Amino acid sequence: MSETSARRISVVFGVGAASGLGAALARRFAREGLVVYLAGRTQERLEARAAEIRAAGGEAHARGLDATKEGEVIALLDEAVQGGALDLVVFNAGANVAAPLLDVSAHEFEQLWRQNAFGGFLVGREAARRMAPNGRGVILFTGATASLRARPPFTAFAAAKAALRAVAQGLAREFGPRGLHVAHIVIDGVIDGDYARARFPQFVAAKGEDGLLKADEIADAYWSLYRQPRSAFTHELDLRPFSEPF
Repeated sequence: MSETSARRISVVFGVGAASGLGAALARRFAREGLVVYLAGRTQERLEARAAEIRAAGGEAHARGLDATKEGEVIALLDEAVQGGALDLVVFNAGANVAAPLLDVSAHEFEQLWRQNAFGGFLVGREAARRMAPNGRGVILFTGATASLRARPPFTAFAAAKAALRAVAQGLAREFGPRGLHVAHIVIDGVIDGDYARARFPQFVAAKGEDGLLKADEIADAYWSLYRQPRSAFTHELDLRPFSEPF
């Protein structure tokens, strides 16, 4: 086995702030010895996250892209497979809009679908295309409470997230028998980070420290999915704080 083929490559789509889930996933994968490609819309933030990983002794590469652009997704995964075995791909990208349905424009509805479901389809399809010939690989999709039920003012978001869940199910059923592990993770709660604290400060305060998910601990769950043996794959996993009602 060559040195290149022995290298395990991971790609995380949807990396932003240091306190976010995408960054936590990238840090965890790098700490475990995987080469990590960090993908997202803001190159400056990606470079900062990659520099933090390299400073801790990992190997990380920052690549700015739009996951709804087919050519950009293909180019990144083509680059990734040149460095070793593409072993782990996470689709963590997406967007949300809170609005009553009558206030949601057709453009906003379509954009939510593109950013959540269509982007997931492109990433999942291209990851499976490269992993299937090797008979192994893990593809993980970040879902939400809205993946399972639609409630106002998140009906448009729920429609997009439910579609992403369907993409994950279809991939799992088609490529599981070919050795690929495809899983969908329902994040049933609010992740403790800069995004939530800036946009929903009163909600975060009301929940308290025990009412928020910790990004690094979510990353532990993703890593456990990656390590599952072929005889006992999980397809869907839900994560929530112990105090979250469901």
